Amino acid sequence: MIRHFLSISDLTKTELQKVLASGVLLKKERAHGKSRHDFKGRVLAMIFEKPSLRTRISFEAGFFELGGHAIYLGPNDIQMGKRESVADVTRTLERVASMVMARVFDHRVLLEMVKYAKVPVINALSDLEHPCQTLADLMTILEKKKRFKGLKLAFVGDGENNVTHSLALASGLLGMELRVASPKGFLLDSDISRKAEELCRKSGGKIIEIREPREAVGDADVVYTDTWISMGDEREKEKRLKIFRGYTVDGPLMHLSKKDAIFMHDLPAYRGNEVSAEVIDGPQSVVFDQAENRLHAQKALMLFLLKNSESGMLK
Repeated sequence: MIRHFLSISDLTKTELQKVLASGVLLKKERAHGKSRHDFKGRVLAMIFEKPSLRTRISFEAGFFELGGHAIYLGPNDIQMGKRESVADVTRTLERVASMVMARVFDHRVLLEMVKYAKVPVINALSDLEHPCQTLADLMTILEKKKRFKGLKLAFVGDGENNVTHSLALASGLLGMELRVASPKGFLLDSDISRKAEELCRKSGGKIIEIREPREAVGDADVVYTDTWISMGDEREKEKRLKIFRGYTVDGPLMHLSKKDAIFMHDLPAYRGNEVSAEVIDGPQSVVFDQAENRLHAQKALMLFLLKNSESGMLK
């Protein structure tokens, strides 16, 4: 069986914990100058329908540091689904690459890719989920808080967001309490919410959706926000700026969280909109730890997928 990673919930709780532990180990090895060659002679195909700083450098550097070579395929290289069908692109890439990661607009493209792929496919971002970002987030939380069970995670902003969706499923897997404060009309996707609630019943976690940011942030261990205007929402910029007014994570709001709370943001950030400069550039901010941990968590994920897939299995 080929293991794909389209959702954070494609991993069991135990598998997720193993990947995170592996990421921590790989980070330590890198700090001590240890080199690895697990992916020697292998190729990673990287499909980018959307541009990205952190996604590209973390996957490309990560595959290289494990001994392999990554090939960047930008929007004009493929035009997947327009110039060439998703099926044909996938069947071509699997003949060359040991793994494919794709950063796409529409999650349905990934679902179609896995119908044909005989190598692992990784969701590097879609409109529905951002599971690789969540792996890095969880690794950062683990480093800073040493646990997940019972932690209170507050998300302020757009609840109908790929980052929020993956955080909700992760909270369900690991037994965290996720409080999402969003304006009317920006709640979690109903299918994601339902799945997260099912996971919570097993883990003891909670998913709470509210309107008031102060209610979400009060006594929180982790405070998280994301841009109000994601790629694809630019036409609604002025409308969204008005709707989300009052959802800025600033000093007074952050002060309501625990004294040792950390602030998280997946970047890029827009100071003065979703977060104030005093918070994101302040002592509680761990945003650049998150950014670095994309590298380590994704290296661990790629090793896990190849080790647990029939095709391209690492010996």
